[in-house]
Amino acid sequence: MFRDPEFFKEMRSKVIPALRTYPFIRIWHAGCSTGEEVYSMAIVLMEEDLLHKAKIYATDFNEHVLQMAKKGIIPLDNMREYTEKYQLSGGNRAFSSYYTACYDHARMNRDIFEKITFARHNLAMESSFNEFNVIICRNVLIYFSKDLQEKVYELFDKSLCRFGYLGLGGGETLKFTGFEGSFSLISEGQQIYRRNH
Repeated sequence: MFRDPEFFKEMRSKVIPALRTYPFIRIWHAGCSTGEEVYSMAIVLMEEDLLHKAKIYATDFNEHVLQMAKKGIIPLDNMREYTEKYQLSGGNRAFSSYYTACYDHARMNRDIFEKITFARHNLAMESSFNEFNVIICRNVLIYFSKDLQEKVYELFDKSLCRFGYLGLGGGETLKFTGFEGSFSLISEGQQIYRRNH
């Protein structure tokens, strides 16, 4: 959770202020895997008092990891590291208040899940299914060919609302793609873009 704390810190400072102005917020976590980044974003929205007006769609093509994500169970040994990253990301509460420890694992609290929908979606094969204010797809596209990356970027472009935000992983970029001119990089240290139109 809170992998690359600076990414979430930048989301708080560069994206959250805009989200405050929206009557309703739709966020898509594409390639969500076992859900740790999804929980992280839900916690950020909760702390910024925005979760009540948000809907988070978390998708992956792998049904097994989706089932794990839906359970919200994390090895307890990971929580010390996650607590440190949460604090570095700008978290301002006791991280332990977001989960319940039980023997060798931690279970994320139910209120974190209220606004999350986990569903199967194949980025390589399927089309857009909604209009979003924010799309987060981090460290997924590095495994795709250049042609497939272009196809996914087109999907994201079609799925983002006017002036919507796109968050990519550290090794991913819109530079040298057909969509470079459609987005502006708003964070020098992180791959966070804003759609130009």
